Amino acid sequence: MGRDAKYDCLFEPLKVGPKTMRNRFYQVPHCNGAGTKYPGTQAAFRETKAEGGWAVVNTEACHIHPSSDYDPYTLSHIWDDQDVINLRHMCDSVHKWDSLAGVELVHTGSMSPNLFTRHPGVSVSGGAGDTTPAQSSHAMDEEDIKWAQNLYVEAAKRSVQAGFDIAYVYGSHAVMPMQFLSKFYNKREDKYGGSLENRARFWIETLALLKQHVGDDCAIACRISVDQMMGSEGIEASEDPVGFAELAEKEGVVDIWDVNVCDFMEWGEDAGPSRFYKANHQAPFTKFIRAATKQPMVTVGRLTSPDDMAEVITSGQADIIGGARPSIADPFLPKKIEEGRNEDIRECIGCNICIQRWERAAPLVCTQNAVANEEYRRGWHPEKVTKAKNPGSVLVVGAGPAGLECARILGERGYDVHLRDTSSEPGGHVKDVQRMPGLAEWGRVITYRTIQLDKLKSVELQLGVDEMTADDVLAYGADKVVLATGSTWGGDGYSHVSKTSLPNVDASNAQFLTPEQVMAGKAVGDKVVVLDADGYFMGATLAQMLAEQGKEVEVVTHLGSVGPIMDFTLESPNMHRRHKELGIKHHTGSWVQDVELGNRVKLKIFDLLRDGSKRTTDPVAGELPRIAGTEYHEIETDSVVLVTGRIPVNKLWGDLRARRDEWAKAEIAGIYQAGDCYSPRPIAEAIFDGHRIAREFETDDPQQALPFLREMMVWGRDNDAREKEIHGE
Repeated sequence: MGRDAKYDCLFEPLKVGPKTMRNRFYQVPHCNGAGTKYPGTQAAFRETKAEGGWAVVNTEACHIHPSSDYDPYTLSHIWDDQDVINLRHMCDSVHKWDSLAGVELVHTGSMSPNLFTRHPGVSVSGGAGDTTPAQSSHAMDEEDIKWAQNLYVEAAKRSVQAGFDIAYVYGSHAVMPMQFLSKFYNKREDKYGGSLENRARFWIETLALLKQHVGDDCAIACRISVDQMMGSEGIEASEDPVGFAELAEKEGVVDIWDVNVCDFMEWGEDAGPSRFYKANHQAPFTKFIRAATKQPMVTVGRLTSPDDMAEVITSGQADIIGGARPSIADPFLPKKIEEGRNEDIRECIGCNICIQRWERAAPLVCTQNAVANEEYRRGWHPEKVTKAKNPGSVLVVGAGPAGLECARILGERGYDVHLRDTSSEPGGHVKDVQRMPGLAEWGRVITYRTIQLDKLKSVELQLGVDEMTADDVLAYGADKVVLATGSTWGGDGYSHVSKTSLPNVDASNAQFLTPEQVMAGKAVGDKVVVLDADGYFMGATLAQMLAEQGKEVEVVTHLGSVGPIMDFTLESPNMHRRHKELGIKHHTGSWVQDVELGNRVKLKIFDLLRDGSKRTTDPVAGELPRIAGTEYHEIETDSVVLVTGRIPVNKLWGDLRARRDEWAKAEIAGIYQAGDCYSPRPIAEAIFDGHRIAREFETDDPQQALPFLREMMVWGRDNDAREKEIHGE
């Protein structure tokens, strides 16, 4: 089946400077945690997108000099010839598929921690750094400015040596060029400060230098945040960016515009979580640049629908469809549209788990795409699996995220799969999650996998069946069994804070509720306390949901803030704003000392740091070695929601393990656990678990992962030999 003609506009070639894009799909620069440190991972990750039809594939931010060091976060560098060699591997890999490779050249100015290089920071006006407390940057004079501009030139020349087709002067997210342009940062009184023309001078001059030195070999790209969401204190979409674009147009220094919104310190306004921002949410801001330039323009906004993409092009909003998260969730998105397979697109859910990993200085992962960043080290491909040589029959118990994914991959590999669940609908706990405020798109986890399972004749989905016992499993007749029975929220208040249940707490009592019970409709009183020992989205979202229903809500957590994991997914700022709008009260760094029952529940809440600061010099067994604090305060409430800990649903596994000696008689070669029943974790990890087990199903023990290729310097050893050893080539 070929593509629908209404999408033809997405596949028209487009000239950008001296280069030509084969279609309108553009993987904008985004981090993946590989940088130049892990060149194999970087190249394979980006190459997969080129293979999948993205006409341009960019690096993440690529730092041009040791004075712009961003450790401990893994980004690209192009400091010297060693970086050129590693980045050339990426370019060569991308070029194999007739795609263009782009490099996002950056100096982060006052945001540079320089924890690795120990280089003094430099910036437009000096002063305290944006990212590292107690550290300041040097205010650049005009000689420093010329030095910095030359850094861009030399980096661009190295980019040409590496094989890049597009070279950015990256100014988005408040890096150095934006620091010059923005009144918020730029306090200069010389020719680089004051008027718009002066504040634009550094950036325009730098673009002109790149155009002069590498413009015959590379398209020159400008990535700009057109609004810092600060009002008149910073960049506003209808003001300075328009004037800047007009200046750049007049000078002829930009071949391609890549536009977005936001300041770095709250970049969730750009990479907007789906709970707050839907597709194409940046359009009202980026339209002003479109009117100011004739050069091709890239727009972003987590576009996953082919219809939305076509509308962006045909309406004149932009010339090019930019994607970061959509290209991670489905590297083959363009090819699927081209082949008329829209229903096979693995749409991004906007959970930002990808960003959460990078924000914690770890490699990127994806909820929807378990293969993301595994292309090199595990040798996986997002659209191809190895057919099993001797496929047999598999019983998968539980149709939550792990079970759905495991059944999908096993089915694609040729196994005869029976996927059973007691619920009348697949999806496990995601069925509840998608009903919470702003999280409807998380339901794509279910819809994508059920669509794919429907296409697999070897997979039978059995829903609404009785709960399986060990006798049922042993008598079922499957060659192998995967248990994906999930987890449940504990009903006794047990958490890792105290490693014990809370006194008098029992979710069988009307006054206490687990998240599942809330979503199932168990009555909640007018005044509610959410006990949150989890720290991710559940406690904060339930608090929001109940407050929007008119409840008076308070949240108690041992953590320093409510939902700190959402700091990393970029959900926190707007989540906390929403809590304030709703009047939700937070008790942080606190936990429950005692619980008294009555017409209302009385919670005795204590500060976790209430004990004295000095230790005693003569420790006595059985006594706290510091002065014990006794202060607490009471909260009276009608209902308590227990977001205190998830418990694996693994009784079936325990029963089967106790009867292991019967497996052979039942002709069962192995029984394994996937997802939360083995270890409760985020959805992305449950899906990865099911995916990996299915990929490695023929190993002696697929419960334990096979070794993967680690990119590291081993003294005196060639890594190629290790690659062959791991991948079996």
